[in-house]
This record gives sequence, structure tokens and C-alpha cells, in this order.
Amino acid sequence: MKKIQILGTGCKKCQTLLENAETAAKQLGIEYELVKVSDIKDIAAFGVMMTPALAVDGEVKVAGKVPKAEDLKKYLA
Repeated sequence: MKKIQILGTGCKKCQTLLENAETAAKQLGIEYELVKVSDIKDIAAFGVMMTPALAVDGEVKVAGKVPKAEDLKKYLA
């Protein structure tokens, strides 16, 4: 099971990234756990300076932008 983490404080871009990641995971048919990380200390612990960010299994894949669901599939597959 993949652990998909959305790092962000809850802004509109963070919400969009969460929705796009969920769409990509569903389209791929993978088992996943979606976690929102909103505490600034927890986000900083990932080394992320710009949100929103996407981490998969604890590894940051995207930061500071909101890729489309189609583009996120490569990080989740």
C-alpha cells in the first residue's frame, strides 16, 4: 500500500493537489492511504520550503506546484 502525503496548510492549491493525487491513485487502481500533513514543523521535517508538496512513502516527489492527476501517476505507479 502506498502512503500518499499532501504537505500544506490547507490552501486551495493544497486541496487541489489532494484531489488530483486521489484521482491518479484511483485511476491506477492502487491501494493507498492519503494523509494530510498541515503542521508547519512536520512539513519542514520533509525539507519542504514551498507548499503544496506531495510525498509518496515518505519521499518528496513534488513541491511548490500542483501537477494534474495524469502527471502524478508516474510518482504513484
